[in-house]
Amino acid sequence: MGIGAASDELLGTFVPIAVYWLYSGLYVALDGAGRLDGYRLHTREEAATKNVVSKAAVVRGVLVQQAFQVAVSLTLFAVIGDESGAGQKQPPALVIVLQFIIAMVVMDTWQYFMHRYMHINKFLYKHIHSKHHTLVVPYSFGALYNHPLEGLILDTIGGALSFLVSGMTPRTSIFFFSFATIKTVDDHCGLWLPGNILQALFSNNSAYHDIHHQLYGNKYNFSQPFFVMWDKILGTYMPYSIEQRKGGGVESRPAKLD
Repeated sequence: MGIGAASDELLGTFVPIAVYWLYSGLYVALDGAGRLDGYRLHTREEAATKNVVSKAAVVRGVLVQQAFQVAVSLTLFAVIGDESGAGQKQPPALVIVLQFIIAMVVMDTWQYFMHRYMHINKFLYKHIHSKHHTLVVPYSFGALYNHPLEGLILDTIGGALSFLVSGMTPRTSIFFFSFATIKTVDDHCGLWLPGNILQALFSNNSAYHDIHHQLYGNKYNFSQPFFVMWDKILGTYMPYSIEQRKGGGVESRPAKLD
């Protein structure tokens, strides 16, 4: 049975979207209060001059992608759902942990190769993937700012494959996709925060992904959103160090250019 009045399928579809705006909204609120300037990977001036798309356009673009996400998710659940209306029984905790790990690896694998191909193929990069790279200085609610086709291929289909291959239940998917959403937003937050557990636990983090958004890192650090294994295995890993920036704040400095 679903949690409360809403089914697990509906919660698995809409909770990650709510999490996206709540978590990114937290960053926006803290940034607006001026409390995070010392942890920014780029200055406010850089963000104003390098990002060529308005924040209003970013919000609209993300909402379009999330609409596609909802449509695919509801269709998938309708196809695989139990017509009796009874929810799937949750497996033991150890199985759920294993399903999480499998889903993370599947998502990373899909996104690495699709993402890298969108850089290799000049047509796809120019007409599709370059939209995401108009945000040279990433920020939290721009994490899912993509061309709708890219959002469908990388994120929505990647998520569906993670769900199907791992064998997780719709209830487990609520937590997995909420976690994946938080991780994606965090990777694009444009901040290096002491005490941020995600940035401490994962080598694939905001500084790592910031390298990819810069011109010199455009052909490196394709992995997202969890691990860096494919970059390391296939030679597209660009190491970096966190350095203090003159004038305040920090920056991710690529070791490859030293």
